[in-house]
Amino acid sequence: MARWKKGAVQLKDIKVDVIDNDLEKAMRILKKKIQNDGLFKRLKLKKNFEKPSEYRRRKSREALRRQRIATSRSKYSR
Repeated sequence: MARWKKGAVQLKDIKVDVIDNDLEKAMRILKKKIQNDGLFKRLKLKKNFEKPSEYRRRKSREALRRQRIATSRSKYSR
């Protein structure tokens, strides 16, 4: 059984079909899927060491952002 670090996220499989040998379009689709998955963001964060205080501050900012988005969505959807 594999052991995961605290906060580790298992990656999901990302598949892109290449149609009519259009590799550039497939690469654009792949990049978009990776960006939506948040892989670029995780790689950027893992590039350098993040102090625990910076980690907590970033997490609280992300939580506030999610909360603002949720309230704005609930305000406009009736």
